[in-house]
Amino acid sequence: MKSIKIMVFSKKKITRNMIIVTASFLLIYLLISLFFSNHYFLHTVINGVNVSLKAYDETEQLFKRYIKDYKLQVIEKNGETDELTGKAIDMRYNEKNNISQIHHTQKSTRWIGSLFKNQNYDITGLYIYDKEKLEKEVKELKCLNKKITEPKNVRFTYSDGFYTVIEEVYGNKINQEKLYEVITKSILKGDKKLDLNEKQCYENPKYTVNSVKTRKTRNLLNKYVSTKITYKFGNNYEKLDGNIIKDWLSVNEDLDVIISESAIESYIKKLSKKYDTVGVPREFKTSVGKIIEIKGGLYGWKIDQNMETKALMDNIIQGKIVVKEPVYKQKALSREGNEIGNTYVELNITRQHLWFYKDGKLITQGSVVTGNPGRGNATVVGVYMLNYKQKGATLKGPGYKVEVKYWMPFYGNMGIHDASWRYSFGGEIYKRRGTHGCVNAPLHLAKKIFEQIEEGIPVISYEE
Repeated sequence: MKSIKIMVFSKKKITRNMIIVTASFLLIYLLISLFFSNHYFLHTVINGVNVSLKAYDETEQLFKRYIKDYKLQVIEKNGETDELTGKAIDMRYNEKNNISQIHHTQKSTRWIGSLFKNQNYDITGLYIYDKEKLEKEVKELKCLNKKITEPKNVRFTYSDGFYTVIEEVYGNKINQEKLYEVITKSILKGDKKLDLNEKQCYENPKYTVNSVKTRKTRNLLNKYVSTKITYKFGNNYEKLDGNIIKDWLSVNEDLDVIISESAIESYIKKLSKKYDTVGVPREFKTSVGKIIEIKGGLYGWKIDQNMETKALMDNIIQGKIVVKEPVYKQKALSREGNEIGNTYVELNITRQHLWFYKDGKLITQGSVVTGNPGRGNATVVGVYMLNYKQKGATLKGPGYKVEVKYWMPFYGNMGIHDASWRYSFGGEIYKRRGTHGCVNAPLHLAKKIFEQIEEGIPVISYEE
C-alpha cells in the first residue's frame, strides 16, 4: 500500500515539472516573439545590408551608412577589377520605399524558423541614383576601354584530304547593353561584387568545339571533299577531288556549309573551253586529195554547262566516287583525230560537187547547186551535222514555195534536197541562179543520200 502512494506522488511531481517547463518555454517563446514584433529576424539581409536583430526604426540609418561607403567591384574574366562608387552616381536611400512589407512577411511568432534559414530580400526602389552619372561611369570602365578581341566561332581547316576543327575564340568584347543592365540590377540590390563572366556580359562565340552543330559541319565538309569525279574525254581524263573542291566550300556564321555554285560553273566552263570542239579548226583531206583546214560550223562535242553544273553539285552533295562523261548538249561521232570519222557528206562549194562516204566507202557523188553568194545567200562553210531527215516536205521562204521529196537540213533551214525544177547542176550556176543557201541535188543523188544517211552524221562544207 505504501509503494502505491509513492508511485502516485512521483507521477504528480513529474506532471507538475512538465507543466512548469512547458509554461517557461512558452513564456520565453512569447517574450522573444514580442521582441521580433519590431525587430528583424536573424540572418535577414535587405538589398545587401545585414539587418539581423535590428529594430525597425534603426533601418534608415543603416541603409544611409551603407550607401555612404558603397562600392561595386566589377570583375573581368581575366581577374582585373574596376569599381563604381555610390558617391559617383549620387546614390541615395529612397525614403518613399516599401520596406514595411517585410515587417508583415516576418510574422513575429515564426521567429524560430530564422535560426535555420537565411532571409534575403530585394526591395524595389530602395535605392535611387542619377542615371546620367551612372551611364558616364559605365562608359569609363576599363573593360570598355581596352583593345577588343572579337569572339569567333570554331573554324575548319583542310589538310591531307580531311577537315579538322580550330577552337573557338572567346575574346573580351562586352555586350554594353547587358553590362548596363546587370550593373543597374547590382546597384539596386546593393551587391558589392559583379562578376562579368558569371553574369554573361561577354559576347561569346555561338558555336564551340563541343557543339553538336560543329560535329555535323565537320562531317559534312569531309563528306564533300571525299568526292572523286574522273571525267572521261575519249582517251583523256580530268580528275576532280577534295584538293579542288575545298576551295568551293565555305562555312557561314550558323555553321552551314555553302557549296559555291559559281565556282562549279567556272570549273565546268574551263572543261568546256578545253574539250568542247564545236567550230574548232580541223584538218581534212578532201576527195580531190588536198589537205585543208576547215573552221567554223556546229559539229563537235559540246558540254551542257547548266546540266553538268547541277550534276556535279549533286555528286558533291552525295560524296560520290565515279568515272563519267559530262552531260553533253551534243556529241560528235568520235573523239579521235578530227572527230569526223569515216561517215560524212563532203561539199566542195568551189567545185559545186558533193560526195557521201559511209564507213570509209564512197556511197554516191554528183554535181549540185549551192547558195547564190551575189545575193547574200551563200551556203555556210564549216563542219555541221544532219539535224534530221524528212521524206516529203514543203520549203518556204521570201518569194518561193517548193515541194521536195527528200529533205535533209544541217543548219537551220539550210539543207540538202532534190530540185526537180532544175535541168542542170554544177559549174557556175550557183553564181547566177544559186539557191537561198540550200544544196540542190539531182533526184537520184538526193535519194541515195537520204536512204543511207542518219541524224548526227557530219556535213563538211568548204571552199578551195
